[in-house]
Amino acid sequence: MFYVFDHCMASTPPIIKRSNNDRPNPRPAPVHAPLTLDLLLHVLSRTLFHPFLAALLPLCLRALAAPYNSTSFVLTSTFAICVCLSRVLQNVNTRIAYGSPREIDWEDEVVVITGGIGGLGGCLAEIFALRGVGVVVLDIEVPPKGATAAGLVAGLADGEEKEGVRYYHCDVGNHEQVERVWRKVVEDVGTPTVLINNAAVVNGRSVLEQSSEEVERTFRINTFSHYQLNKLFLGPMLGQTAIRGTIVTVASVLAHLGAAHLSVYSASKAALLAYHASLTAELASKAPQVKMILVAPGQLDTQMFSNVRLRGWWRNFLGPVIGAGQVAVKIVELIDTGNGGVVSEPAYARWIAWLSVLPVGLQRIAKSWAGMDDAYARGCSE
Repeated sequence: MFYVFDHCMASTPPIIKRSNNDRPNPRPAPVHAPLTLDLLLHVLSRTLFHPFLAALLPLCLRALAAPYNSTSFVLTSTFAICVCLSRVLQNVNTRIAYGSPREIDWEDEVVVITGGIGGLGGCLAEIFALRGVGVVVLDIEVPPKGATAAGLVAGLADGEEKEGVRYYHCDVGNHEQVERVWRKVVEDVGTPTVLINNAAVVNGRSVLEQSSEEVERTFRINTFSHYQLNKLFLGPMLGQTAIRGTIVTVASVLAHLGAAHLSVYSASKAALLAYHASLTAELASKAPQVKMILVAPGQLDTQMFSNVRLRGWWRNFLGPVIGAGQVAVKIVELIDTGNGGVVSEPAYARWIAWLSVLPVGLQRIAKSWAGMDDAYARGCSE
């Protein structure tokens, strides 16, 4: 997470003496706790299923004078061909799906991140700032000019730059405020070329407990803000001869799954999937050099779902909590290549859409085993 702090204010904390009865006795984590499906797939992709290493297998057998028609040589050769062909087809699929990559010159790029005070947006802001890229954060937690600052941006005025990031107070759910702040950003920094729609709120209540105002606010921030910001972002670009840019849509794996007590949040994120697909198809013909990136992660280690935990080692093995920094690095890497694409972490988030292919009864059993329908309510009550 991206924290703004002053090293000069750091001091040695006082030493507090405790008796033996006062000392906490946390339960140690099991040895196998760090082992997850993602770690296993990561290791395999860089060892057994890496094209270079896979191609070495039949060569090693030939070095041992194995006949060409031997079973071991045929099997290892077939395996190496499949691995190499899979990597080639992945690249071909990317080119067909997203076209040729756009040119990236970070000296001329201006990145706008909504909800960039902490969490995933904060990690992205920190990475871009360390690269010397012009970064603008729009967040409601940035205090208006003249107001008393609080939280992570204490003492920071509206529009002020700190550690390479310029902060603007903006409620992305407010139509007039977004237009006013966007004009200010263009005047101060320049025309944005990368827009990361990250701001979101969660309303974790049952259907009967949600007021109409809360539902409207969730959709204004989570969904409608993408429509307005993308329109402001694309307006000046579509009138230029050399069109280039990147739009990042941050959705959620809950857009595919849905969960109890998260009906409004899930619906707002599901709407983004359809909107992203439609806008991608529209820009593919009108502006092919404007790349679209969809981010649909699982549970991140952010404040929004900090109390939610799946119980049981197997559940955490298949669906671990992913670090916001890991997802941020994946997004930056994809923007670096100039391509569009999809970022879904951890591994189950890339395959979760296949769940809808199963019979409804099996879907219910899978969700019940995962415990996702009561995970949020249980976490908030603890």
